[in-house]
Amino acid sequence: MPRVVPSQVVDVIDSLFPASKNEVEGRTKELTWDDAPRLSTIVELAGKIPENLLVLPSQQYAEYVASLTTIQWFIGRWQTTERVSPAYSRTLLTISGLPRLSPVTLIRRALAGCPDEFPSSTTTKLAFLGDPGLADSLRLDLSTIDSALSNGEWKAATVLSGSVIEALLLWALEQRPPGDVQLATKKLVGGTFNRPPPASLDDWVLFQYIEVAVELKIITADTAVAARLAKDFRNLIHPGRAKRFGQECNRGTALSAVAALEHVVNDLTP
Repeated sequence: MPRVVPSQVVDVIDSLFPASKNEVEGRTKELTWDDAPRLSTIVELAGKIPENLLVLPSQQYAEYVASLTTIQWFIGRWQTTERVSPAYSRTLLTISGLPRLSPVTLIRRALAGCPDEFPSSTTTKLAFLGDPGLADSLRLDLSTIDSALSNGEWKAATVLSGSVIEALLLWALEQRPPGDVQLATKKLVGGTFNRPPPASLDDWVLFQYIEVAVELKIITADTAVAARLAKDFRNLIHPGRAKRFGQECNRGTALSAVAALEHVVNDLTP
């Protein structure tokens, strides 16, 4: 099922009800039976928005819910009365107790202030990072991974898990004295590494982050094993490699990559 986000529904509302974008109180256009198909479209799309994206103040959330339920009630009434006696069909203007605006406008106004991406409430906070900007960015990635798993988007979950592991290990290595990192790296050259990695940590690849991190005991040996698998699966994003090895991203690769990510997070959490 396609993922629906607030901005998409706002765009649909602007297309179906252009006046809602600039409507002012007291100048609301009545909604009638003829509007039912367009209203049903809005209700259907709004119902597919993930709950964690409905980031609204309590009053506005109440207006949003009231507007949707009122529209649904009127559509049901119109479907009955229009067939029996069109003369008794009622029009929908505003909702008593709420701002004197069309419910369509209230829905649009609420969704216009919602994000299209937001970390789920169950996503790890990554407070140990000590960098709010980086923590929020990675939490957003973690939330996207959760969503990808739920939707069966195995490649997205696999590849993004590897990217987050890479970002976390880079951060962890940057917290160590440069001399320690250089010494650990030197020990691996000629064995694990065929040649020295680039001078800047930013230019390393996931393989190098993993091996130096385990050498410095930033992550455990078991975590390193899981992370190496995640690295291999992440490389399946390249069509040539996937074809050469006869592999593809699937539920197994996604779950393995996510498990590796969880191990890394656990090892880095004080």
